[in-house]
Amino acid sequence: MGKSINIRGSLVDLSTPIVMGIVNITPDSFYAQSRKTNEKQIIERVAQILEEGGLIIDMGAQSTAPSSPFLSVSEEMARLRPALKSVRREFPDAVLSIDTFYSDVAAMASEEFGVDIINDISGGQIDERMFNTVARLNLPYILMHMRGTPQTMQSLTQYENFLQDILFYFSQKTTSLNQLGVNDIIIDPGFGFSKTLSQNYELMSYLSYFKIFEAPILVGISRKSMIYKLLETSANESLNGTSVLNTYSLLNGADILRVHDVKEAVECIKIVSEIKKFEK
Repeated sequence: MGKSINIRGSLVDLSTPIVMGIVNITPDSFYAQSRKTNEKQIIERVAQILEEGGLIIDMGAQSTAPSSPFLSVSEEMARLRPALKSVRREFPDAVLSIDTFYSDVAAMASEEFGVDIINDISGGQIDERMFNTVARLNLPYILMHMRGTPQTMQSLTQYENFLQDILFYFSQKTTSLNQLGVNDIIIDPGFGFSKTLSQNYELMSYLSYFKIFEAPILVGISRKSMIYKLLETSANESLNGTSVLNTYSLLNGADILRVHDVKEAVECIKIVSEIKKFEK
């Protein structure tokens, strides 16, 4: 077997890529249709993700749009707890990922609700206790590339050597995590974070280079501004562009697609997988 992730002691095979569906428990996420703020909306959204073939539910209460202020740890917990409680009650076997950069939120989600994966956009940079917490919780960790914070990241796009700098970042961070005993690491190149429009496409062209880490690669480009700014449209009109980039990602090593539109991503995987059957 090739790449896999350990979910509660069971290995999830990634020889065929999988889909992570986004649940934003926020009033201010950039894509308005993704915002779910009451129990009924959240339950319906999770049901939709699972029905359409999503394997992982990624729940977050903190918008990472540059214009959004940070929630405190207690505010983030207050948003997440009722949502996690409802989802666990309705879908006890669902694979849940928590999208947070606070170690205390990660610990709460794992210890109180059995969350399966920690998804940290900051690579342990916003909360220096995150790596130790992930090691203690013994959960898979999504390590993303970002500089600064969501509020400052778009001013931090100067690189000495764009690809080398990002690969070096992952090399350092994965070594630190390995030394703490964290072995289930998922690499997220961080599209849209501390990168210009042009750099996002340059990064996409380099996606296959991230295979050197021999870890699952997650791509999250769903309806992002790299699509709608290039096409001069909007997040609402970015599904086609998302599918194009998801397809390119799958052809170049993506193992997990993090998306708003699960059905379409599952179709991308099905089509690319069919083509790959015949590759010599």
